[in-house]
Formats: sequence, structure tokens, C-alpha cells
Amino acid sequence: MAGAGILLVEDDEAIASGLVRVFGSQGHPVTRLARGGPAVAAATEDIKLVILDLGLPDIDGIDVCRRLRAARPDLAILILSARDQELDVVAGLDAGADDYLVKPFRLSELLARVRAHLRRAGLAEPEDDREPLRAGALAVDLGARRAWRDGDELELRPKEFDLLALLVGEAGRAVTRERIMREVWDTDWMGSTKTLDTHVLALRHKVGADAITTLRGVGYRLEDGA
Repeated sequence: MAGAGILLVEDDEAIASGLVRVFGSQGHPVTRLARGGPAVAAATEDIKLVILDLGLPDIDGIDVCRRLRAARPDLAILILSARDQELDVVAGLDAGADDYLVKPFRLSELLARVRAHLRRAGLAEPEDDREPLRAGALAVDLGARRAWRDGDELELRPKEFDLLALLVGEAGRAVTRERIMREVWDTDWMGSTKTLDTHVLALRHKVGADAITTLRGVGYRLEDGA
């Protein structure tokens, strides 16, 4: 999605300059900050994605992530950090990030994730005649990117919505981890799926603990009567 604005919050000059050059060559206006303090003010409506380091010189990136999520609930946030412990990943996702990539990273993988986030963040909300997807008490309107349970609208982060839409569309059937990572995160994921597990946990809090069944070694299933 050429033209979508990216906010890069990264204090490492070598990494930042390389990413600014790459994204710029693809037609994305890039705002680069070396500190976290100004990030919320810089996240204007033109910004569709934030790539956020955690080890910033003035403020911890986790705090920056929380502030960004509070200010822009619709904003896609990808954490890019050298912190590779499971607790760090969970903390980042709990703070509101949609994705987490550990340094050192493969540029091809980062670009694939960025394309997926920008594609979803840039979707307009056109009129859509299709009936909402339904499973039990759940309804998902793909065109408007809205979801309800028992008539009450759910507050979902972008990836939570995409995950729920996939599960509702396959209600009653097993959905493999590999398929979820490919369709929701746009990557052929071969390693840890902690990002997925954390999003499933968040969804269970919103749609009901029993609505999503874990299929060990396979993936997940949304119960048709959820």
C-alpha cells in the first residue's frame, strides 16, 4: 500500500537509516524519531504503522507503546527489539502491540509483516452488502471491521479482529497455527507462536473463555455455539 505513513522510533542510527531508505524507496513517507517522548504527538492520522524499539534513551518502549495505543486505538504497532525473552514479548503485546519481531531480524520478514499491517490498516470501510459472519452469539462485519457478541460491540485491536474473523469463518473446524500465522500475520511462521497465543488469550477475555478451544499440536477451533 504505497503512500501509507510509517513512524519509526529507533535510536540505532545504522538500523534507522537503512529502514528509512528501504521504506522510502517503496513510497512510504517515514517519520523517524530517536527518542520515545515525542512519539504520540508524531503519530498523526497520516501514520498507519509504528515500528517501535524498546531500548530508547529517554523512556522505555513499553510505556511508549501504551501511550500510542491509548491515543490511537486503530494504529498498527510493531515492536522491533533486541529483547528476546518470552516475558518481554508478552509485555509488549499486553501493552498494545500488534506484533513483535526480535533483533537481529531478516529484512524480508520485517517487510512481509509491514506489508500485512499496512494492507489492513489502510482498508477503507466501504459499503458492503455481505451478511456478517455469524457463529453462535458472535457476528463479524468484514466490510466495517466490526464485531459483536450478543449484540454488544467488541473492542478489538486490528490483529484481534483479523484472528476472530478467521475463526468465526471456520467456526466448528480446526484452524492450524500455520494457517493463522499465514493469513493473519502474512508470514510462513516456523518458530514460536507466542504472539498468536497472546492474542488468543486476549480474545478469550472478550468473547468467552470457552469459545476458543486449543487443539494441542494443531491450532485452535471456535466453538460453533459460542
